[in-house]
Amino acid sequence: MNYETARKFLIDQTVITEENPDPLLMRLQQGKPPVPGQITSILLALKVVFESLKDATVIDKKLAYALYELTIKAQQMFAAGRKVGVEWPPLLKEDLLRIAIATESIFSGEWQSLH
Repeated sequence: MNYETARKFLIDQTVITEENPDPLLMRLQQGKPPVPGQITSILLALKVVFESLKDATVIDKKLAYALYELTIKAQQMFAAGRKVGVEWPPLLKEDLLRIAIATESIFSGEWQSLH
């Protein structure tokens, strides 16, 4: 996966498109778990974006907004779902934390890990 593909993939996880009718944010909003491999693909795309931007001094607005949504909005939807009784997969909370840490890494320019 190259930077452009990773960037597009991350942005596509926040909105419904013809190529991606099942973005992560829509699934969470509907109280559905991610499709198999979706979180892994997001984490891979985040690592590719990190590697490409680690020395950059600016980040494009569309990508920044997608990163915000994948980090903050996804956790808000997770919490809202839990509040109304959605039974999320056991590792989803940790996976969303990994997304947040990877996003923080992109902004800081230094790769962080969960532990």
